[in-house]
Amino acid sequence: MHPAARFRTLAPVLDRRLSVAPMLDWTDRHCRYFLRGFSPDILLYTEMVTASAILRGDREKLLEFRREEHPVALQLGGCEPDYLAAATRYGVEEGYDEINLNCGCPSDKVKKGAFGACLMNEPALVADCVAAMCEAADDIPVTVKMRIGTLSGALRDVREDVERFDERDYDALADFLMGVRAAGADAVIVHARKAVLGGLSPAENREVPPLRYDVVRRLKEDFPDMPVVLNGGLKTVDESMRELDWADGVMIGREAYHRPMVLGEIMQALADAEGTSYRMPTVGEMLARMAEYAEYELTRGERLPAITRHLLGLLSHVPGAREYRRLLSEGARERDAGPELIRRAASLAA
Repeated sequence: MHPAARFRTLAPVLDRRLSVAPMLDWTDRHCRYFLRGFSPDILLYTEMVTASAILRGDREKLLEFRREEHPVALQLGGCEPDYLAAATRYGVEEGYDEINLNCGCPSDKVKKGAFGACLMNEPALVADCVAAMCEAADDIPVTVKMRIGTLSGALRDVREDVERFDERDYDALADFLMGVRAAGADAVIVHARKAVLGGLSPAENREVPPLRYDVVRRLKEDFPDMPVVLNGGLKTVDESMRELDWADGVMIGREAYHRPMVLGEIMQALADAEGTSYRMPTVGEMLARMAEYAEYELTRGERLPAITRHLLGLLSHVPGAREYRRLLSEGARERDAGPELIRRAASLAA
């Protein structure tokens, strides 16, 4: 056990069966409020916020969220235990339900900051970071979002090597998990792909490395007491329900943004499997809720396009979807556009 782990008290239990991934420039507070309309039980994550930005920047703006967003987790980026501990304290003070450490982002910008997926190569440092965050968080869960491994993009045969996952790779992954667990982490969210550090863009890192759900499943089998949430490539109800046979949860990324109704579909499937009640909200109900939200936000000086951009995927692959998206994307930029634009868009879904 990591020495700092002894400071941990029992963490509250969060429902991790379904969560929405932290996505830079996408899962801001407007997006989270919108997605919350599908269910009070979906766990939502902020965009990644660096610990240094919280300590040196506009902390109030960076950490702002509404109580309706609960349960919501704050994802932090950083590699300095003291900074991460201080940022965690601020997150706890603001009322976040979980603090998450980003060890999975492969972008060059994040790599230059010595955090994100490159931290997978520094397990001892990550354990120290997690321990410091856990001590600062008290009884609020601390989790780690990670990959199944990393690979240098400078390798000559990167596209061939990225296909390979051998026992040495698995041992490194298991050691990493044991380190963060010993440091006090409450759960891990595992993106089931290797991260290629340099040589591939973030978009390519979501496509070129193959998905290895079998690796994450083996991890769960070897560490049954550690909550393991599966992330990466999940797009349908059937896929999600299949993996929930063994995983403690599934985290949906871009599909939740481009086709948010998938969240309601998964919640419906979970309810049906458990014999509980759930009613998926209609497009009209979701838009009526967002029109009311926009009324308030506009009085605070927010711009309408900042809200409507998150609603474009709500209606898709049905008659009127193209006109719906055009109305919201172009109409929101007009000078006198207001909440009525969202209500007009709802009429296209009727």
